[in-house]
Amino acid sequence: MSELDRLIHALCPNGVEHLSIGSLISRERSRGKEYPDVKQVYVVSNTQGIVRAEEYRENTIHSEDTSNYTVLRQNMVAYNPSRLNIGSIARLKDGEAGLVSPMYVVFSIDSNKILYEYFDYLITSSYVSSKIDAFKEEGARFRFDFSRWDWIMIPLPPLEIQREIVRILDNFTKLIAELTAELTARKKQYEFYKQKLLSFDGDTQYGLLQDVADIYDSLHQTPKYCPEGFSMIRVQDVKSGYIDTSKALKVDKETYQVFIKKYKPQKNDIVVSRVGSYGNFAIIPDDNCCLGQNTAVIHATINPKFLYYVLTSDVIKTWIDSNVKGASQKSFSLADIKRIPIPVVELTKQGQIVDILDRFDTLCNDISAGLPAEIEARQKQYEYYRDKLLTFKELIAN
Repeated sequence: MSELDRLIHALCPNGVEHLSIGSLISRERSRGKEYPDVKQVYVVSNTQGIVRAEEYRENTIHSEDTSNYTVLRQNMVAYNPSRLNIGSIARLKDGEAGLVSPMYVVFSIDSNKILYEYFDYLITSSYVSSKIDAFKEEGARFRFDFSRWDWIMIPLPPLEIQREIVRILDNFTKLIAELTAELTARKKQYEFYKQKLLSFDGDTQYGLLQDVADIYDSLHQTPKYCPEGFSMIRVQDVKSGYIDTSKALKVDKETYQVFIKKYKPQKNDIVVSRVGSYGNFAIIPDDNCCLGQNTAVIHATINPKFLYYVLTSDVIKTWIDSNVKGASQKSFSLADIKRIPIPVVELTKQGQIVDILDRFDTLCNDISAGLPAEIEARQKQYEYYRDKLLTFKELIAN
């Protein structure tokens, strides 16, 4: 019998009391004008939690007059009623007292009944998330006012059981954090070796991209999309990596035939975005793709993976940035794409470089085999056990 099972058997064998979230929290309305010594301004991020406004985004701007901002103290919770559906809610776990915009709702938690950490896990559970969505205000825009917390009933086990559940879930989140840190470190290592391997000495000769590849522009017309068919690669689908055709829009066979009249893209060809988000490269994953507007396809006559790594190196990115045209709408012309400088490297060495970088690429980016796959699996495991551990049979009064 696990420690959690033992505690449940000893403390609540017949179920636990169910209470509303509203009965466990209290609205806080203190304003900045009442506490002139409180200066720090916070922002609620759905990914980072409570963040200092000056650290959240480079261009974060808040009002110079914060007298009407709401005071947020340690262990208080702030949320945006219009963004709660995407997780814009967090507790100030540590740090100095601060202020949040009047758009936020701030509340305190009754820690005599519910642990702060237990509340954190509860508020992100699938059950509470579904109730928030069900009880939102009707209308075009999402909104969840403070009074609606009274409508969400939750099981509330004794504090000893809450503490043990927090310990178990903390182990899951710690493992995910360690894997994420490992992924960050590996990505830095990958970028270091990528730039090192693709930095050639002064004796290396350079040619033009058009000397080592055939380059074709896309057809400039808007297609008709359909639920099934051939994958249409658009500018927004092109990122520095592989294209996920399962998420790409589809075109029918007739449209596909029109688009491949110039050239039929092949697996391992390279596609580049030309306008707006210019200079991004991706490898085409199969033979059943065609190109949307403002893209071009590169069919390599050397090792295509080596060419891809060269094109996504810092040296080439700098060259592209200095050669794009246009003011408000940047454009990377077909002529400039053709004259991208490419190092002349012996084929055997190309293969050696690709072998090394492919290992890093798989570890850092492969969603089926690398660290991202492990993180996703652990995240799903955590969510499963979180929802399971936070579910209790309701105690029926005699």
